[in-house]
Amino acid sequence: MENRWQIAISAGLLAAVWAGVADALHLVTWIGFLSCSTFFAQTHSGIKGMLMAMTTNMSGVFWGWLIISGSSFFVSPLVGYTFTGIATAAMCLQASYQKLAFIPGAFIGCCITFAMGGDVAAILPPLLLGAVLGYSMSLLTGQLINLTQKMQGNVGAEVEES
Repeated sequence: MENRWQIAISAGLLAAVWAGVADALHLVTWIGFLSCSTFFAQTHSGIKGMLMAMTTNMSGVFWGWLIISGSSFFVSPLVGYTFTGIATAAMCLQASYQKLAFIPGAFIGCCITFAMGGDVAAILPPLLLGAVLGYSMSLLTGQLINLTQKMQGNVGAEVEES
């Protein structure tokens, strides 16, 4: 990995900023980090990657909420198991739609929803901001790489002039 330092500086700096912002706004920090990870795990970059992370994670939140809510109307845990199977199949099938093509993003959103007991109001803000965090890390890393290359070019030019 050629640009390890630039990535490390960008990720470290913005992770610290995110932790502070999440704390100040009383957001669940780890949800933002999972959404940020979704941004980097899927194949798209830029705005398209950010939107892919957001839409797939949010679709998973929907499926998780549906499982939790639907299961709560029935006494038998078998109904919950059935809802889980149907939602799992749906999360895989929805990947036929290009904007929801990253299946792990849906599973991450669904797992977050289970971990948070279906509290969608607490999930969505850090989930959306986490995708923005990933995009921001990508942008900052690109800027640091450009800056490094310019600095190395100037150093090389100074050596040649000597």
